[in-house]
Amino acid sequence: MRWLALFGLLPIPALADAALECSLDLGTQVEIADCVAGVEERAQRAMELELGFAREAAGELDDTTGRAVALPALETAQAAWESYRDTQCAFVGATYGGGSGAGIAERSCRIGLTRARMGELAQHLR
Repeated sequence: MRWLALFGLLPIPALADAALECSLDLGTQVEIADCVAGVEERAQRAMELELGFAREAAGELDDTTGRAVALPALETAQAAWESYRDTQCAFVGATYGGGSGAGIAERSCRIGLTRARMGELAQHLR
């Protein structure tokens, strides 16, 4: 039960579940899957925008310091994060044992991790 106290420490996007959000107004699994796919697409586009800001800031820092460190580090971190996201969400989908909800679960996982990544990137733009 100690983990319940941690929820207060998490940002709201970390708690958001796209499948739950989509199921509020939709009823069938097909409708929910389509909604989650749309949410994933928008989250990915937003993250790419946030990543662009982070790249710009890292490049400016590298220019200011005269050291090419921040931008390469960001690119390495992003590649590692993408690998983690894909592997973690494949695991989440696998926990559905091939059931029809596996695809929704994987997409919801990717959305949650993408939203969290956006927050991580934004922290370093201040």
